[in-house]
Amino acid sequence: MLKHLYISFILLISTVGFSQIEEIEPNDLIKTINFRSNTNQSELPILTLNERLYLEFDVLSPDEEDYYYVIEHYNYDWTKSNLMKSEYLSGLDNVRIVNYENSFNTYQIYSNYRLQIPNQQTRLRVTGNYLLKIYDDYDEIVFSRKFMVYENLVNVGVQLKRSRDVRHVNTKQSVDFTINTTNFNFNNPKQTVNTVILQNNNLKTAISGLKPQYILGNELIYRYTSESSFWGGNEYLNFETKDVRGTNLGVQFTDLEDLYHSYLYTDINRYNRGYTYNPDINGNFQITILDRDNPSIEADYTIVHFSLLNPELSNESIYVYGAFNNYALNASNKMVFNPDSGLYEKDIKLKQGFYNYKYVLVNSEGALEEGVISGDFYETENNYKVLVYYRDLGARYDRIVGFGEGNSIQIGN
Repeated sequence: MLKHLYISFILLISTVGFSQIEEIEPNDLIKTINFRSNTNQSELPILTLNERLYLEFDVLSPDEEDYYYVIEHYNYDWTKSNLMKSEYLSGLDNVRIVNYENSFNTYQIYSNYRLQIPNQQTRLRVTGNYLLKIYDDYDEIVFSRKFMVYENLVNVGVQLKRSRDVRHVNTKQSVDFTINTTNFNFNNPKQTVNTVILQNNNLKTAISGLKPQYILGNELIYRYTSESSFWGGNEYLNFETKDVRGTNLGVQFTDLEDLYHSYLYTDINRYNRGYTYNPDINGNFQITILDRDNPSIEADYTIVHFSLLNPELSNESIYVYGAFNNYALNASNKMVFNPDSGLYEKDIKLKQGFYNYKYVLVNSEGALEEGVISGDFYETENNYKVLVYYRDLGARYDRIVGFGEGNSIQIGN
């Protein structure tokens, strides 16, 4: 575990200025926050000003309560920007979400709320970091989610390499990238340009604060030995509950009580096992249902039973997480050791669909160690995104002027 303590320390340094504002997670009544832009899967929205932003969530209540949305603009390091609302929004926010429907023919009664931006009341005007907040009728915040808006002013080339550090050549992946500024001039780039690297759309493990190592003509070059490296991790585990009455992928058996219960196959600790390629969707999820037309209101909820074969730990905690809970670490996804079965267990109420998940460990010092249970392999297929922020001398906010993407499926040496 010492190697994971090391990377936790590195990430703490790299992201210390990148977590000024934290996302607020919902209570137990709010479920299935589906936040996306140009994909069918729920993942961190990174979009241009011309693309649409979609938010969808369920409220497990028969009452049709009112919810409102507020949008705030932030700097590169997630501190509040100096822009007035009229400078980054056209129209209004703090507007009631008017598109909602009640569930149809489901055991779990819920209301499904949908929001699309831009809409008749609200349109974004500038690029940068944004936070979408959802409030209830009592002006209390229910949950919040981050998203990014960018413009294509520079080209970002991303390459994935095995670690240059021989100690981690089999367990880490290094992100090399270049920023081509042929059509856009940076003033003093080592001061005005910032970058953020994301692995599998997870903001909580992002690496930020890297400056260009070399400036050759119109290119800013980033080829760090260790500062831009991520643990390779392992392929996500997955299951599907599109048919709650029968077994699907990853489901051992089902049972009907007040709601359907889906019992997954018991998972094992994969740390000391060899890497096996198993296609995943990099931690995301997608709501699906068999023989129905509208999953938003016709998909039911099922109690999903997770179990992990792992020795009981004294001062460390195990969580099951993925995009389905925004990679949060709280009581809703903390596993409990059952001495009778000898397993770590957790039951989570989830909407029918296809889900990726993994087991992670939080050590006695409160540091996240993602690979202790899943293992770390350089061969693992991971998605990487690089965002380029620019604040010209005298400017009042950080623009996102470039976006690049790479995949480790063809990782090089």
